[in-house]
Amino acid sequence: MEYNTARNHLIMREYGRNIQRMIEYILTIKDREHRQQQVMAVIELMGTLQPHLRNVEDFRHKLWDHLFLVSDFKLDVDSPYPIPTRETLRSKPDRLPYPKKYPRYRHFGKNLEMVIDKALKEKDPEMKEGFTQVIGNYMKLAYGNWHKESVHDDAVKSELSIITEGQLQYLPGVGIPASSAGFNLQGGDQQFRSGNTGGSGKRKAYQQNKFKQGGGSNSGKNKHKYKNRNK
Repeated sequence: MEYNTARNHLIMREYGRNIQRMIEYILTIKDREHRQQQVMAVIELMGTLQPHLRNVEDFRHKLWDHLFLVSDFKLDVDSPYPIPTRETLRSKPDRLPYPKKYPRYRHFGKNLEMVIDKALKEKDPEMKEGFTQVIGNYMKLAYGNWHKESVHDDAVKSELSIITEGQLQYLPGVGIPASSAGFNLQGGDQQFRSGNTGGSGKRKAYQQNKFKQGGGSNSGKNKHKYKNRNK
C-alpha cells in the first residue's frame, strides 16, 4: 500500500495527484511530437477539472502556466503563450501607493476634518452656518454609530467648539439656511447632505390628509359592519 508520506510533494492540489503523475510521465517521453500530443490532451483534461476558469479571461493561458508550474519548469514543449519561468510566475506585484491619512479625531474620521476645513474657509456667513449645522448633525450620527446611544446637543456643541477653537458654533435646534439647504459636501467616499428630508413630517401630513378624506381610517368599515349587525 502506498501512503501519502511516501509520495512526492503535490504541487497544485486543485488538479489532483493524477494530473501531476501524467505530467511527470510526459517529462520522460523523448519524442517531441508525441510529447506535444500528450501535453495538449492534459491541457484539455485540466480545463475539464477546473470549469470555473472558463469564466476567467484568457483561461487557457492560465492552464498553460499551471502546466509548467507542475512540471517544475522542466517541460520542453511548444506553447501558444510565452513560456513562464520561476522568477516571472512567482514574482510579487509592486506595492500599491495607499493614501496615508492620519485623522486628528479618529472617531469622526478624516472626512469630517475635510468638511471642517472647508467650512472654516467659507466667506459667506449664511453658508458657513449651514456647514456648521451639517457638521454638528454628522457628529451626532457618528456618536450614535460608536456608542449606540444618543448624545446631548451640548456635548456636540462643546466638542465642535474645541476642535475649531471657537470658530464654529453649533446651534442645536436651529434650521439650516435655505440658501445652503441643497449643497453637497464631498469628502473621500462619503457625501454629507445638508437639510432635513422631513420624512417623518411628510408621513404625518399624508396620514392626516388621508384621515380627513376617510381613506386611512377604519371607522367607516366598522360603522358599516355594525349597521349590518343591527339589521
